Amino acid sequence: MHDIETTTRDRLMRAWENSMELTRDYQMYSKHIEDSKIAEVFKQLAENEAVHAQKLHYLLKEYED
Repeated sequence: MHDIETTTRDRLMRAWENSMELTRDYQMYSKHIEDSKIAEVFKQLAENEAVHAQKLHYLLKEYED
């Protein structure tokens, strides 16, 4: 049986994609929640996650070069 190897690139790509999805989800939640305090928390989470996505994207590009 052959083992499937997960590479550093694979992990970076998956983390980047997950981070982008979380950013989109949090943005959507912030726009559809009526409680302004909770909506603001989701807005902040979206902004924080976008920073994570940006860092992961940078690392991925750097790794690929």
